[in-house]
Amino acid sequence: MSRTRLGLLAGAARAFADHGLRRSTMQSIAAAAGVAKATLYNHFRTKDEVAAALLAAELDRLAAVAAGRPLDQALAALADELGAHPVLRRLAGTEPELLTALLGVDAGRWAELTGRLAVALHLDDDAAELAGRWLLGVVLQPGRSTTRHRHAARLARLLTAA
Repeated sequence: MSRTRLGLLAGAARAFADHGLRRSTMQSIAAAAGVAKATLYNHFRTKDEVAAALLAAELDRLAAVAAGRPLDQALAALADELGAHPVLRRLAGTEPELLTALLGVDAGRWAELTGRLAVALHLDDDAAELAGRWLLGVVLQPGRSTTRHRHAARLARLLTAA
């Protein structure tokens, strides 16, 4: 990914964390990225395209966070990332319906997300579904890190016991 595109996505993350998805505009995204609006439009036609690209980049980043770790540590690391993610925190608090739409809870995107989780965590589809639902719960109500880590360890034991 080009440095410009990475900068645009970082700006989008800042704008979405500051203003939410609905209230962010292409202008606010460009301003947060420190570029002219025309530069943003050279890479993305709409705010929805920006949001989709940011989601894809974050999924890649999260897969890298989980890669190569034992399951309990991977789940704990993912829970920490999701529980503290500024965009997710903003959307969970102010635009939960957009968050569920973005994650595809009501659409076919959920299968894609759990499929990526299965690959990243080396789980079968059912185990990835359970892990995904637990991580979604973390997004909506993160709780304390120590509690998340304890739950991650227990979930890992349950998922590998089958």
